[in-house]
Amino acid sequence: QKYLCSNCNNVLKKALQTLCGHRYCSACLSWIVRNNKNAICQKCKEEDLSTLSEGSLLAEERAFGDAAINKEISELKVHCVTLGCSWSGIMKNFEEHQSLCEYALIPCHTGCGHVVMRKKLADHLENGCVNNVTMCQKCKRSLSSSEYQNIMRSVRWTLNFFFFPPPQQNHFTSLINKDGCRFSEVGCSFRGSKEKIKEHEKTAVGAHMLLLLQHIKQLKASLCTAARAANGFIPQSERNLENKLHVFENIVAVLNKEVETSNLEITAFRRQSELDQNIIRGLELKIAELHRCLTQKDAGLSSLHKSLLFSEQASYDGVFLWKITDVGRKLQDSVTGRTVSLYSPAFYTAKYGYKVCLRVYLNGDGTGKGTHMSLFFVVMKGDYDALLPWPFRHKVTFMLLDQNNREHIIDAFRPDLTSASFQRPVNDMNVASGCPMFLPLSKLQSPKYAYVKEDTLFLKCIIETN
Repeated sequence: QKYLCSNCNNVLKKALQTLCGHRYCSACLSWIVRNNKNAICQKCKEEDLSTLSEGSLLAEERAFGDAAINKEISELKVHCVTLGCSWSGIMKNFEEHQSLCEYALIPCHTGCGHVVMRKKLADHLENGCVNNVTMCQKCKRSLSSSEYQNIMRSVRWTLNFFFFPPPQQNHFTSLINKDGCRFSEVGCSFRGSKEKIKEHEKTAVGAHMLLLLQHIKQLKASLCTAARAANGFIPQSERNLENKLHVFENIVAVLNKEVETSNLEITAFRRQSELDQNIIRGLELKIAELHRCLTQKDAGLSSLHKSLLFSEQASYDGVFLWKITDVGRKLQDSVTGRTVSLYSPAFYTAKYGYKVCLRVYLNGDGTGKGTHMSLFFVVMKGDYDALLPWPFRHKVTFMLLDQNNREHIIDAFRPDLTSASFQRPVNDMNVASGCPMFLPLSKLQSPKYAYVKEDTLFLKCIIETN
């Protein structure tokens, strides 16, 4: 759970820790602050609304990079979830793998609209991409992949035919004219019925032989011409191939030099990168130490702030007036059990006297639960307890003020000197003691009275110090 962002609930990216101790992705915190005025930490809201403080206010300048959690996340073991891929490693190498994963689906860069696996992209470009074009070096025309393949097949067929002419088909047996002589392919013009054609072929053998002889002479002349052309074409092709081979050898030599230079540059870059990484790690440690110091100072300032607030609210004469706001919400929280009771700020019977506070159950406690508001008195551990007489024996008076100044609710009690509630405190607070049935809830909420006005009530405590 500590590796998850408090906003997007995904694994933290460039984790930032807020003053309230929760973590956010850098981008998430920036988005929240940019789109919400006086943004409050969502985790603080979910945990306990009563604990919200100034530290729950989100601001980029009040958050700091959590180098420790970022390092832990970078070393988490992960695996690729792309179907068919078996890669596994650590988080800091995952983004590099994503850019190289052969099973990842990627769009064709030619804009043809197809999405293919990275390892099948080459095959798609060669055989299926309608936008993949090749420039003809002779005519400078742009050809699609399919057009280029068709032309190359035609060229190969022509060359094969030129150097290795196919044998002449026997048209005398395959191309029989239904109305003509079988020797019409070599010049015989006789036509007639099947019976007459048979008779003609028996009687015209000599004429047919002459026609065949003439046809063979013509074929021989054609073959000689083709051979002479081939004899001139082959040496020229060899010379062209030698020239191209020489050019390619020069290109390979240049590329080898460039590769050697690149390898030297890469080696130098890696060395510099290692030095930079060492410097960065040193800086991260210093920054983490500074953040730790800042956190301690922030905690000290928060403690001083609380002490200042306490000093401003503290009373030193045994009389304390407690203002409780948002009564409706706090009463509902008490009913649901979210916040059962509320403690008042501490106050004193004298400058160096007893330290005490009040505790109220808006929905009642004990015999008053669900029917009455319960109000209790708490003796707290103070700085001067060693100089004070024990047990605590001063009379305590409670008052719920009618804000129309008509009918205040008043109750009082004297301490039971045998009760542990009034002995010298061993812990921060003694057990509370007081009035479990201080005021019926029906009367607290009745519109006839002004005990709650503008969602606020006032409780007063008076301790006799004589």
